[in-house]
Amino acid sequence: MDGAIDAPVAAGARRATEDRARAYVGLGANVGDARGTMRAGVHSLAALPGVVLAGVSRLYLTRPVGVTDQPDFHNAAVALDVPARPDPSTAALALLLALKGIEKAFGRQRRERWGPRELDLDLLLFGSHRIHVERPAQARGGDPEKNDHRWLDVPHPSARERLFVLAPLADLAPALEPPGWGESVESARRRRVSEEGADAVCVVAEWDDRADEWAVDRP
Repeated sequence: MDGAIDAPVAAGARRATEDRARAYVGLGANVGDARGTMRAGVHSLAALPGVVLAGVSRLYLTRPVGVTDQPDFHNAAVALDVPARPDPSTAALALLLALKGIEKAFGRQRRERWGPRELDLDLLLFGSHRIHVERPAQARGGDPEKNDHRWLDVPHPSARERLFVLAPLADLAPALEPPGWGESVESARRRRVSEEGADAVCVVAEWDDRADEWAVDRP
């Protein structure tokens, strides 16, 4: 230590940092050309106004959970640098609405819970924020009469217990400790591997930034 005092952060620089958040979105699909749909989904996320694509996980083939009589899923995750103004809850809702719009554009149909998906986009994390806010009607799923998906909760309530979420998320941020978890993403991934088995998820491709797709297949 040389005794130097840290220079004060300029107000403009501080605001610039507070104006953005690192969000993580999970992707899943098992209907039709799932891999092609997932690739196009990544491109759609990257094209959202004010959003910067900061990372794409490997592509995984995963066993279905809940409803097992259906094709295996393709799963992945992306890191997005997104606007965080005017406040985290409002900004997270705006991102959620954008995700639902992309799902609709790809023909997402309402089906039973854990059933087949044309494209499923889940907001997993939004910076270091814990969010519990009521969703607008157009961002709800399930049965409106039962108030399914009435609330947006971030971190995603199921993320910590789902290997198909944790495996791709650990590709992007293994050391990250989401608020309320009490463990890192990598620690949670290893715990779920011990419970679900290593064969519950399988890496099938690496993301190639130059090709802008999962172009490097794994054996």
